[in-house]
Amino acid sequence: MTNVVKISVRNLVEYVFRSGSIESGFRTTRAMTEGTRIHQLIQKNYRDQDQKEVFVEAEIPYEDFVVRVDGRCDGLLKDEESVTIDEIKSTVHLLDDIQEDTHPVHWAQAIFYGYIYAGDHNLPEVTIQLTYVQVKTMEQKQFRRVMTYEEMESFVYGVIEEYATFLKVKIEHKQKRNKTIKILAFPFETYREGQRKLAGAVYKTIDDKKTLFASASTGIGKTISTIFPAVKAIGEGKLEKMFYLTAKTITRTAAEEAFQLLIDHGLDIKVLTITAKDKICFQEETICSSEKCPFADGFYDRLNGAVIDILEQEKMMGRSVIERYARKHRVCPFEFSLELAYAVDAVICDYNYIFDPRVSLKRLMEDQKKKTAILVDEAHNLVDRAREMYSAAINKSNFLQLKREFKNSRLATEAKAINDHLLQVRKSEEYLRKDLDEELVELLETFIMEAEVELVMSDHELLLDTYFAAQNFVKIAKLYNEQFMTYVDIHKSEVSFKLFCLDPSEQILKMGKGFRARVFFSATLIPADYYKELLGGQSADYVISIPSPFVRENTEVIIQPLSTRYRDREKTMDPMIRFFKDVIDKKDGNFLIFFPSYQYMRNAYEKFTESYPSVSTIIQDAGMAEAEREGFLAEFKSKRSERLVGFAVLGGIFSEGVDLKGDRLEGVIVVGVGMPQIGFERNIIKDYFQSVGKNGFDYAYVYPGMNKVLQAGGRLIRSDSDTGVIALIDDRFLQKKYQALLPYEWQHYRVGGDA
Repeated sequence: MTNVVKISVRNLVEYVFRSGSIESGFRTTRAMTEGTRIHQLIQKNYRDQDQKEVFVEAEIPYEDFVVRVDGRCDGLLKDEESVTIDEIKSTVHLLDDIQEDTHPVHWAQAIFYGYIYAGDHNLPEVTIQLTYVQVKTMEQKQFRRVMTYEEMESFVYGVIEEYATFLKVKIEHKQKRNKTIKILAFPFETYREGQRKLAGAVYKTIDDKKTLFASASTGIGKTISTIFPAVKAIGEGKLEKMFYLTAKTITRTAAEEAFQLLIDHGLDIKVLTITAKDKICFQEETICSSEKCPFADGFYDRLNGAVIDILEQEKMMGRSVIERYARKHRVCPFEFSLELAYAVDAVICDYNYIFDPRVSLKRLMEDQKKKTAILVDEAHNLVDRAREMYSAAINKSNFLQLKREFKNSRLATEAKAINDHLLQVRKSEEYLRKDLDEELVELLETFIMEAEVELVMSDHELLLDTYFAAQNFVKIAKLYNEQFMTYVDIHKSEVSFKLFCLDPSEQILKMGKGFRARVFFSATLIPADYYKELLGGQSADYVISIPSPFVRENTEVIIQPLSTRYRDREKTMDPMIRFFKDVIDKKDGNFLIFFPSYQYMRNAYEKFTESYPSVSTIIQDAGMAEAEREGFLAEFKSKRSERLVGFAVLGGIFSEGVDLKGDRLEGVIVVGVGMPQIGFERNIIKDYFQSVGKNGFDYAYVYPGMNKVLQAGGRLIRSDSDTGVIALIDDRFLQKKYQALLPYEWQHYRVGGDA
């Protein structure tokens, strides 16, 4: 069977001809990409017989595969006896800096278009033309080459030959992968109760090209139950790739372990974990420039060799493996990871690589998306994370400083205009508004153009940071609709201007469009309607709820009706501390106590250690490094000589995704209903949802808070042999609203007596 490989002309020639170094943040490659505005201005001058945006496509046979290439030719200029392929490129560089051979990628792109068009129309030769336009001055510079069909054909096959090395590795792996998937069995002797149901729902979702919202209780084995059916779908040609999206490092590890288990059972698959740039960077300072970093210097000259090497040798490409090959080939480990994301079968990464419009993997073409599934783990976290992704802010002080530092320049003029505009906003005292400030967006767009010119010549740090903030702001402004609010925060002379996303549902839906299937899953998508709505759910989407597979008698649930409201905390501190001791004394083993804030936790910790100095305790610190987090969890040993009581924060790193199986954890105590701190942004969210007919307080405070409570309690029962106690301290847990949010397996609670 002949393998057909589809790739755009642009991606193909970039793969073969890219070269040089990574440059910090502002990359010169940005400046050479097509600008729609410039294209249209040039194309307006075309004559009647000329054509613009001409789609071309060809199948190029090579050895035992066919490369199907396509692209869009900017201009097709026709004279009586000749045809010219016009490739338009905008640039912020001075045109004197651009010579005929400065950008071989651009020539390659235009030659491909010429070859395809000449082949389709039996032309013996065409003229290849590159038109460079300076974005500020609109000056033009052109280079032309007349090429025969044979010359273009020879060039095209040379490019295909270069690309073939990578292709052969990919095709050979695909054959092996599909063969091993066909014989792959579920990696456990039996499915846990509910596990088969979830796996079946995920497979059906992929098969039917749908979206699934799955609430599946802790301990069911959600990770393997979502990954296994997706792997099977790859083997049957329904998928080519999957993204397993997580919010935390700890859940990433669970996904890696699930893939490794399948590999141990005979699966041949390429799995990549993307580690955040600041964590994986080899340098002390994350400055991506050839002068500051040897791994950025000449990066693109060595990248293709590094990609082929790792794909030929490795299946699991986690952080340590990526680092090893990055050092071997002297390439930036983070950018190396991003490149590999397009070549592997499965990518484990943060939500933002799919959902954040400023970060997402943009080279995933629509036809690739159609064969890709996204599996969103701990999906309840995506609501607030998405609000952050689709919000943007700028600060007046940055523009004032730039005006001073770049005085008498056009950049200073534009920075001053923005500073003055924000001063007017301050004077207007209109600090909360529904409409978008269009004038500010226009000023920022002009500032961005001037900043690009300066950044080509210098890497001024404040300018670079402000440039990116302005770009983010303009990008989010394009998404702005009735689900956003604009607010202004005044602090002394500072004016912060923020576009705040209140309801991310429409944006999540938009960013997930085009993928074959989307699976949102969590132990705590409760209430289901709230999460389905805010995660962009539609009426035709699938919804499934799978109860805990473990007998609820394994968990003793106690509700202690003490007030944990801020005003009552001092008064209820002593009885709460006594209650901790009573609960802990009833059961041997380690306990975790979760609090709604660091301050409350520290106060309780001091009181507890003072009252019961003989009990071993450990406390979470704010901003713990990864090694410190691991050290904290490692203390929860099985069969410790003396019990350990851990103090931690609700909604923090230890209340989600943590697996303390068996007798490593015997009890969880949750203090309070997890309600987010009452504040300006939460109140805007409350008012917005109230205005659209929802219970605003529940949407802004109650549901996010109870989710933290359910997640913390979920740390306890992780397998069918686990037993333990969950104690909930707050009188509100006895109110009807909160009772309705307790899972079935917690509803056999007893009310605690006086402590």
